Amino acid sequence: MTVTANDVQGMALPSEPDVTPAVLIERAKAMAPALVARQRETEERTYYAEDTHRAFRDAGFYRITVPKRYGGYEFGFDTFLQIVMILTRACASTGWMYCLGAAHSLFAGSMFGEKAQAEIFKGGDFIAPLVNAPHGTARRAADGGWILNGVWKYCSGAPYATHLIGNTMIVEDGKPPRPLLFIAPRDQWEMLDDWGWQLGLKGSGSHSIRITDGHIPSHFALEVNFEEISVTGGTPGRDLHEHPQYGGAPASSMALEGAHIAVGMCQGALDAYTELMFSRPTILPPFPPRVEDPDFQLWYGQASSMIDAAETLVLATARRWHELSEQPLGAFTAEEDLRIALTCREATSLAWRAVDEIIQPTGGSTSVREGERLERVWRDLSTGRTHVSSAVLLTTMANRAYTQLRLQSERR
Repeated sequence: MTVTANDVQGMALPSEPDVTPAVLIERAKAMAPALVARQRETEERTYYAEDTHRAFRDAGFYRITVPKRYGGYEFGFDTFLQIVMILTRACASTGWMYCLGAAHSLFAGSMFGEKAQAEIFKGGDFIAPLVNAPHGTARRAADGGWILNGVWKYCSGAPYATHLIGNTMIVEDGKPPRPLLFIAPRDQWEMLDDWGWQLGLKGSGSHSIRITDGHIPSHFALEVNFEEISVTGGTPGRDLHEHPQYGGAPASSMALEGAHIAVGMCQGALDAYTELMFSRPTILPPFPPRVEDPDFQLWYGQASSMIDAAETLVLATARRWHELSEQPLGAFTAEEDLRIALTCREATSLAWRAVDEIIQPTGGSTSVREGERLERVWRDLSTGRTHVSSAVLLTTMANRAYTQLRLQSERR
């Protein structure tokens, strides 16, 4: 299937103004069995099916954190993250693609000005991959806007995206390059057919996006380095919208995305392990089902409690993120931002250990044959752990930066 700009633009505004977060969460749970059953075809296609996309759209999943004034629900980010965890538990590729496409209405509603938001949210639904690493170039257009050129890799959510949020470098004669964060509508870019050959997350829709002389207006861009964004002085979204979450720190919100995805994946691994407990015997006489074996009972209890603890941790951390967003201007400091991000890293690590140290090795070699649910989850988890944020940034730079900020405040 070829996905075109016409498939994703001009979506209708919500027909359910009285819908609640609880209703959306139940809708996600109801979709889960079908997502489990369709994992193979999702991998083969490299993104979830068009009818799944329509189901997500009709359920309101693409406008959970779109501001009310533009036809969204403006529900809390924690509601969005719970839905992400449910979908990822069923199909890691689907949950990853959905999350990293739909999550960034929160970022756009926080960081861009009123004029830009009125235009980018006019369709109601909003799907936009966000690529932190700078790629390509930007130069001034004659009308004061920007001309963009380049290829942005790992654009999860690209197949049904309405926009791309990317980072690039401004090139001007005689001046050093400087960063530009931009948002480009779908009619300014093309998706490349270059995803699906990785070990896992084959169906996550993480294709590259190419922009060739794409044009955006000046209000669709911010001359800022993403890693240096601070919300202590306020944000456009905090002034524009009723919900305080549009004044929350973006770096930790993205760490929360990754942590909820990881915990959802590990819950999926536990689901697969649960099936094995009932369907597979032990290797020693009298060969009872694993569910009756003391050793497997021990392993199951350990793995389950570790994953439950990780879930408890990410849910509590999401509440902390909201609490900081609700406090007076200046409360959501860089130190708090990093603290949340590092807590997300620890939750992810705890859940991963349950799979890596218990579920995968005791599941047995037959459970990791091609096409088995545990085999697929294992591949997806292994690939997810190579994401530069969790594998590199949160284990090195973030630790150092947090320590410096924390000890500076202790010294005072």
